[in-house]
Amino acid sequence: MAKPANSVIGIDLGKHVFKSVLLQRKGEQRFVLTNYASHVVPDGLATADDLAQQVKLLLKEMGGSAKGCAIAASDPDALLRIIEQPTTPVELLRSALKLNGLAVLNQECRDFVLDCAPVSAVALTPVTPDGTPAEGATRSGKTRYLVGGMLRPAVKQISEAMSKMKRAVNLLQLAPVCSFNAFEFAYPDVFARDAFLLLDMGHEQSTVLIGNKTELVLVRSIDYGGKIFGEDLIADGALDAQAARVLIQQGDAGMADICRTSLFRLATEVRNSIGFFEGQCEESIHRIFVSGGMARTEMTLQILSDELGLPCEIWDPLESCEVALPAAKRQALAREFVSLNVACGAAISCLKAV
Repeated sequence: MAKPANSVIGIDLGKHVFKSVLLQRKGEQRFVLTNYASHVVPDGLATADDLAQQVKLLLKEMGGSAKGCAIAASDPDALLRIIEQPTTPVELLRSALKLNGLAVLNQECRDFVLDCAPVSAVALTPVTPDGTPAEGATRSGKTRYLVGGMLRPAVKQISEAMSKMKRAVNLLQLAPVCSFNAFEFAYPDVFARDAFLLLDMGHEQSTVLIGNKTELVLVRSIDYGGKIFGEDLIADGALDAQAARVLIQQGDAGMADICRTSLFRLATEVRNSIGFFEGQCEESIHRIFVSGGMARTEMTLQILSDELGLPCEIWDPLESCEVALPAAKRQALAREFVSLNVACGAAISCLKAV
């Protein structure tokens, strides 16, 4: 029998920047970050060769090696849905989705590669050995399941790219699931006891995940991200991107107004999500945990906090991990960790599954 992997590379295939982490397991709940990297990628990686080349550059920049590899995909066309069904073994529900996804999801999904899991915290880890969904079951005999899917061409492209690199993939997950899993590991007390909202601000879209005492309750995507934010900052060519960033860092009042106008749509959608959750669950959200490149800017966090009337704070996916990095990389980590949540979640999910 093969020895379980005690080191895993987690790769986040973002739409603008690829990120990776190298985690080693030193004990059942003791994980160590030994390396990480980020790599800006060109738009439109149309072929498996293009994708393989960019992943190679990412891993070359990171350095190190690992026995396992876990990949998280950020895909605007992905399907991610919470459904309620009579309590059913996962394998049977998977078969039902493949054979008659339209009846289960009210959506034609023949073009998707689908998977599902009970929506409880433990079941969100990728492996469910016996398919028993009891931990997500309700008294009514029904269970809430998370159903995720990617279009077949996207899955094929990733598979072929990794094959060209001669690297086996132990796990392929959607980015929001990885982020949720990373938060569970980083903040177990909050995860277990409170209602919480994770706002991940990506390049093309942002994702809202709301959990309540270990259970994923709401997941939705918002068509607003760093790309639109950046375009708003330099609208009509009045500024270049670098000048806009400098003004933001300086707290320029005019730039603050532009940021507020741009972020208003995102804040409105987040507020609507909170209102829906609080109306359905009779629980309250008291703070918002933010991740993604946009979260590096204090002005962004302050504007969102003002608009939502709730503290918006960045969260550290490495909060429960040890860090073993060279001094220079350790120093840079203070800026980079805010974007490593998805890559960390992929690696942690893989390590916990074996």
